[in-house]
This record gives sequence, structure tokens and C-alpha cells, in this order.
Amino acid sequence: MARKAVHPEPHPRPLYRADQVRELDRRTIAAGIEGFALMQRAAAAAWQSLRARWPGVPSLSVFCGGGNNGGDGHVLAALAAAEGLAVQRILLKPIDELSGDARRAADMATAAGVGAESWRAELALEGELIVDALLGTGLGGEVRGEAREAIEAINASVLPVLAIDIPSGLHADTGAVLGTAVRASRTVTFIGDKLGLHTGAAPSCVGELDFRALGVDAEGETDIVPAARLLGPGLIAAWLPPRDRTTHKGDVGHALVLGGAPGFGGAALLAAEACARLGAGKVSLATAPEHVTASLVRRPEVMVHGIRGAGDLAGLAVRADVLVVGPGLGQGSWGQGVLQAALAAARPLVVDADALNLLATRFTGQRREDWVLTPHPGEAARLLGLSAGEIEADRPAAALALQRRYGGVVVLKGAGSLVAGPEGLAVCPYGNPGMASGGMGDALSGILGALLAQGLPLEPAVRLGVLVHALAADMAAREGGERGLLAGDLASCARILVNPTMGEDDAAATR
Repeated sequence: MARKAVHPEPHPRPLYRADQVRELDRRTIAAGIEGFALMQRAAAAAWQSLRARWPGVPSLSVFCGGGNNGGDGHVLAALAAAEGLAVQRILLKPIDELSGDARRAADMATAAGVGAESWRAELALEGELIVDALLGTGLGGEVRGEAREAIEAINASVLPVLAIDIPSGLHADTGAVLGTAVRASRTVTFIGDKLGLHTGAAPSCVGELDFRALGVDAEGETDIVPAARLLGPGLIAAWLPPRDRTTHKGDVGHALVLGGAPGFGGAALLAAEACARLGAGKVSLATAPEHVTASLVRRPEVMVHGIRGAGDLAGLAVRADVLVVGPGLGQGSWGQGVLQAALAAARPLVVDADALNLLATRFTGQRREDWVLTPHPGEAARLLGLSAGEIEADRPAAALALQRRYGGVVVLKGAGSLVAGPEGLAVCPYGNPGMASGGMGDALSGILGALLAQGLPLEPAVRLGVLVHALAADMAAREGGERGLLAGDLASCARILVNPTMGEDDAAATR
């Protein structure tokens, strides 16, 4: 039976597309707040964020574009000058060519005594901190010309950077870099948090993220449906309450991991171990016979079965609550037979690794509502008939396309992993570069299998599993560093996270 949350699931922060935030901005102005007043409010929030992060900085170089994002920069320059900072204002568009609120903002900075100079390649940056107010969220095409030169100069300076609303050159909806993008130390964003600040290249460009609503109640506009939700640690306690004291192993499910073709036993064992550590009552492993001894030595709690082909699986699958298929599966006859048997079993599935590649090549046309697909960008490309570059150019669209085609719930792995399901899109903002090592996906598949075995509904289980996987990697990296982080390090950390006695505050500290 599916488990219900012990209390209402925390409402994750909504994430919006750029056009949705522009509509929120328009409605706020229509409701009686003058556009320039809203610009001043944004600049003041950016100034507060700057002072909180760099309280003693004596000088700024403020890059201002020709639109309202540049207007925010002009107002911030005026505020900084009023506080006694030395301000260098660098323009991509002459003041006499500006109009509307951007022109009012530029005149405000001039009246405050802030000088202005046009961007040129040989310009020396005089500030100890850079403010990026160049391009904003309206950018749709590749950055070119002087804007590109300015961004490249900002990045080459190695100075700290505050980006206003979004790092210039980063796509607000997809997180893709449009030719080049500012690599900020901190980004302060306004009114509605943007989806593109949390996935794709965003972790390399955004730095610390500071969200300021500016008094706008975005969720009060119920007809503007968020593009995604941002996962947070509160999800753990919501879906994993303390167990009843009389719980026995039959109450918390049986997961069967299918994988480990001859010569590839490690991946399946990593998945099985993660599954056991995440609390499945029983974990079985069906693998090639040659891997049985190593599996028993490594993790005797896992019930390991040596199988020579699909014919050995029927009795095993019927006793399990969920099947995890793919780790170390291979794409040969052994793996094809095992996947065929898994697809034929009337059990929920977690599908990973070579099982995904076989779905794209040998078992095409499959669609189910009771499975989880966990592709990385290369596997996603094969499943959709695209290139990996096309997947990365618009990760949210790719995740949604996969879910529409294959059903169930899809995890598009990578920086800012995406979960696409019937309830929409969710983004995981955690994880670290240490996860760029073999076996991380196998650990995730085991975590997902364990949560499904314990009776969680499909979509909450997947959101929770992706979150726990990333938080566990962050915890392990804090303990020993990112470089050299192994997939096997995650299981013990994940176990700590999913036990609610540690408290929500401790889970939040893994961020």
C-alpha cells in the first residue's frame, strides 16, 4: 500500500520561466507600483545583498547594459556612491540612447556624481568588485559583439562578481550558456526564481543565489503555473516519518536488483547496497554466477542469486515489490534476456544504464506508468533520437519530452538533476563535482528502488530519492573532499539522512 506523508509535503519553492516573471512584473506595475519604483526596489535589494556578502569592499566596477537590467545597475551605482564607495560605471549603450526607466536610472546615477564611460576592450577595471547588469533575462540568442567582449573581460579579471537577476549570457529558462556567460560569485534574483538558475551550466555561473521577492506574491497569481519546483530537505521528514515500533521486514518491502553481466558485477552490487542502506526490508540481487562470491563477501545481507539467463528470473521477480534493472546489465544476450523478463514482470521498475540503451535500440516503443527512467544526457539523447548537445541546450524540455514519450517518471541526471512526472518538473539544486565518478547512477537506482519498495508513491519517491542521493554526496564531500569521492561512500551518508531522528536542521546543513 502506498504510504501517505505524515504531514503535508513542504511546498517547494516555485521556479518560473522568464516570460512568466515578466508577466508578474507587468501585473505588479498594473496594480499600482510604478515601474521605476520597482526598479529602485530591485537595486536596493541588490545593494543589500552586495553589502551582506562583501561588507568592506571600497570600490565597484558596474557594467550596465541598455535595458532595465542595466537600469538596476545604474541605481545600484547611485546607492553605492551615496555610501562613499568609488564607482566605475561602464556602459554598453550611451546614456543619450537610453529611454524609459533605464534612462531615469542612468540620470539618477549621474546626479549622484557617478561618472560613466563606454566599454572598450582596453578599459582597465578600477573596482575591487564587479557588478554585472549587462543583459538580464530577456536574452534569447548567442551573445555577440561588445557584450561578449565585456563578459570575457569580467571573467578574465578574476574579481568577485555580483550578477543582478541573472549572470549575463545564461539562459533564464534552460540554464544553457548562450555563447559565453558571466561566472558570478553571487547572483541576486527578483520577483520569481528562475528555472535556468538551477540546472545545466547554472552551477558554474550563478555562485551563491539570493532570491528577493520584492514584495511580490508570485504564488498568489494562481493562473501562472510555475515551470518547476525546487526540491529541499523538508521533503525527507514529510515522506519518511519514524517507523512504528512493531515494524518488521515484510512491512518495508522487497527490492530485486537485476544486473551484473559477466565481468560487470560491481555496478549491480553498488545498487543493491544502496538499496539496503535506504531501508528496504529485503534486498535480492540477481547477477551472473561468477559474481556471487564477491557479492556475499561485500554485503552478506543482500540475498544474491546467480542467474544464467532470463529463465532463472521468474520465481525471483514474483516475490519482489519493485525491480531495479540496468546496473552492469550489458547489451548482449544476457542483458537483453534479463531486461525482457523484467519488462514482462508485473512489478514497478527502476530502469538505468544499459537497460536504457536497450530501450532505445532493442525494446523500442515501450511506455509504462509504473516505471522510473534515469538517463544521463547521452542516454537521454539516444532515447529521444537527438544529440547530447541538443539535450543540454534545453534540459527541461528534454526531461518533459522523455516523460511524455515513455510515461512514468523520468530523472534527467546532471548538474541540477531534473525530475519529470505527471505533477510536472522538479529540480534538485544539490550535489557536487565529486559525483563525476563511476557508479553514482547505480547508487541512485538502488536508492530509488528502496523508497519504492517501502511503499512511497512513484513521483514523491523519485523526487525524494534524487534529493537524498545529492545530499548524501554533499555530506560525503564535506567529510573527505570532492576529489576521490566514490559511489560507495554515499550509502552510509544516505542512511543518516533518511532517519528522521537527525532532525530537519541537520539535513539542511548538508547544503
